[in-house]
Amino acid sequence: NTRRESCKRVQVRVDSGCLIRADENTYTVSSRLIGERVEMRLYAEHVEVWYGQRQVESFPRLRGRGKHRINYRHVIDSLVRKPGAFENYRYRDELFPTSRFRMAYDALCESVPGTAVREYLRILELAARVNESSVDDALRVLLNGEQLLTFDQVSTFVVGAQQAPAITEVVVEKIDLTSFDCLLTEEYRHGSQHGCEIDVDGTVAGITVAGV
Repeated sequence: NTRRESCKRVQVRVDSGCLIRADENTYTVSSRLIGERVEMRLYAEHVEVWYGQRQVESFPRLRGRGKHRINYRHVIDSLVRKPGAFENYRYRDELFPTSRFRMAYDALCESVPGTAVREYLRILELAARVNESSVDDALRVLLNGEQLLTFDQVSTFVVGAQQAPAITEVVVEKIDLTSFDCLLTEEYRHGSQHGCEIDVDGTVAGITVAGV
């Protein structure tokens, strides 16, 4: 008996948007593969993409039909070259890796509407090339600042490897212990009013219980 393969193989061509499709679901691959034919190997839990007898991508398999898995790192190169395509991009929501990226885009649209898309795509490209979490930290700090957000600010923050403050900082004021000394001194001075008889040398001589 011939052993059955554990995957389904599909030959597809990468379209101009870095998209490939199988089982009515859509995935992205690197823009370097635009126009090339690749083999998709669909396993139960994941999908492999092979090109020239070499595996070039692997990602979880989508369940159902009509779904998509868009990796902004795959499409950022083509979008930077053609920023005008951003506004009408079918999967634009996938180009905001975190809520702060969306907030950054909205802030840019408000402050520099004429260049907002280009500025945002440069920020997204920085996240793809360097480190997404570092860019996200930079956005968190800069969005809370007083200056207008720009790509140059984000780049300076990330490349300079500045340490972002913790998301929640709790400032505890230093306690002045001398205030406790004052309280103790006051109690010491009036100790007899609380039923304590204090000798001249400061020792407690006895305790008087009221009403006895």
